[in-house]
Amino acid sequence: MKQFSYEIVHVDKYTGARAGIFHTPHGDIETPIFMPVGTAATVKSLLPCTLKELGTQILLSNTYHLYLRPGSDIVRRAGGLHKFMNWDKPILTDSGGFQVFSLGDLRKITDEGVTFSSHIDGSKHIFTPESVMQTEHDLGADIIMAFDECSTYGATYEYARQAMNRTHKWLDKCARVHTNGAQMLFPIVQGNMYTDLRLESVKFVRDYAECGIAVGGLSVGEPDEIMYKMLDDIRPYLPENMPRYLMGVGTPNYLLEGIERGIDMCDCVLPTRIARNGTAMTSQGKVVVRNGCYKEDFTPLDSECDCYCCRNFTKAYLRHLVNCKEILAAELLSIHNIRFLLKLVADARTAIQQDSFADFKNEFYAKYYKK
Repeated sequence: MKQFSYEIVHVDKYTGARAGIFHTPHGDIETPIFMPVGTAATVKSLLPCTLKELGTQILLSNTYHLYLRPGSDIVRRAGGLHKFMNWDKPILTDSGGFQVFSLGDLRKITDEGVTFSSHIDGSKHIFTPESVMQTEHDLGADIIMAFDECSTYGATYEYARQAMNRTHKWLDKCARVHTNGAQMLFPIVQGNMYTDLRLESVKFVRDYAECGIAVGGLSVGEPDEIMYKMLDDIRPYLPENMPRYLMGVGTPNYLLEGIERGIDMCDCVLPTRIARNGTAMTSQGKVVVRNGCYKEDFTPLDSECDCYCCRNFTKAYLRHLVNCKEILAAELLSIHNIRFLLKLVADARTAIQQDSFADFKNEFYAKYYKK
């Protein structure tokens, strides 16, 4: 078997949603899949063994943050990310592009790359396609992302085209210097919210896609219907025989709407971020645990969830932890939220294999968004 390959197990005959298996050097990934984010080589507050118990198949880490701390050379000398963070399943690293472009006035973009100031200490750095590839080679993830420019929602057509063309030039440079067969390079489709640019981009980058293609620059503040339209517009042109990765989405509706449109992989910091703020996603909708109505609620957070948090603790106890700012609150709510999304995509996979994805989605929406 090749180090990387993708097989489609079943396609829902009514929606076209896909169930597949992505074979990688560190194990198989059953798709569709949600990827928890371990920005700095750790999913905040959670042990690797806990993540495995939750059903995590693949983690994402961040090139920008690891470049700054501890430095990709240290990770390389430690044996790569897998050994450094003690994770023996697949890992994906993004290129750091989104983080760099989020720095605003702290960065300057040219066709050669991006010069930026560290958000930590103000020190000056430069990312080029070549340097980003070297950093990702040092980190050693199974899946690595090409360096791209993510233009913001509301950008003019002229700027969106400029950013897309720059992304294409950088992709070509990334592909030329990427020589590690143990890492799969995913090109990224850009084009902002302009259909013609999106189509132009997907037709360009798919020639660089060997076993995976990503869609970037969505879920950046645009209305939901615009994101869905962009996915609908490019769907007929995406390669069929490889995984499709929608970057940076983690709300239940974005996951399910993406899956319905042929997306196989998604990631987001959302489940752990809102957990640290005392919010949980449950089968009956969002629960803001700190609210006073849960002070004497001695029922589980989610009676339909099988996670450690829901099996052992009540909303009243969780509210107590949140209001006391106990670390355990973030840990337990993170356990629950990640398990919730992993179970959601696993149930979606089962529904796809039974040709009942549309019914599954509608039934989920009826409960989750009933309020």
